[in-house]
Amino acid sequence: MSSARLLENKVAIVTGGDTGIGKGICGCMAREGAAVTIDYHGDRQPADDLVKQLEQDGGKALAVSADVTKPEEVENLIEQTVQTFGRLDILVNNAGMEIKHPFLEMPLDVWYKVIDVDLTGPWICAQKAAQQMVKQGAGGRIINISSVHEDLPMPTNAPYCAAKGGLRMLMRTICVELAPHKITVNNIGPGAIDTPMDAPLKQNPQLMNHLLAEIPLGRMGRPDEIGELAVYLASDAASYVTGSTFFIDGGMLRQSGSL
Repeated sequence: MSSARLLENKVAIVTGGDTGIGKGICGCMAREGAAVTIDYHGDRQPADDLVKQLEQDGGKALAVSADVTKPEEVENLIEQTVQTFGRLDILVNNAGMEIKHPFLEMPLDVWYKVIDVDLTGPWICAQKAAQQMVKQGAGGRIINISSVHEDLPMPTNAPYCAAKGGLRMLMRTICVELAPHKITVNNIGPGAIDTPMDAPLKQNPQLMNHLLAEIPLGRMGRPDEIGELAVYLASDAASYVTGSTFFIDGGMLRQSGSL
């Protein structure tokens, strides 16, 4: 292993880190030297499998169950991380969900559920992580996994789009408040990323072709590509970077004319 790894001796928490984009971020951060706590909610096996994989590759990892909408569980997530690895330097707010319904038929409980996970959850996690970082006195990094849909409308997905738009302004606001503590806050806005969640889409050639036609680079992104961007934002190289969303979408937003 190289002695010049970007996150050597850093400690990270990745919410929803056991699958998809979160799994890609955990892998990239562990390879760059970070000890990684993999937050999961539900089935423990994927998180345990990832811990084993990262440890076999020479990394340090821990799996902790936490529902990001419950402050007491988030506090336990941070406490276990600090007890195991000694500190907390990086939080990646990756856990999220979407439930599609036409707006006129959208049940109110769907709105509450999506907003709770996709916006309130990152707010809770960011606050608890920042409190720990301030206590340590050495700064830190908060990275939110947002979406192109913090800018790009998506019919039938109003709660998700609203949550991601809210996450943009949350990031822009708290980055100012946390800057005196040397804590940076940024968003990553993925476009279409090839994850297990997209398996049904890939089995429908018509829908897949329609999606790819909206992406100038003509392909879906990979979770590790999101992970590499997260590594940069978490590293010392990005110490002067705060308050921005970094879109990684193969040009989708440019083609749509949304920006």
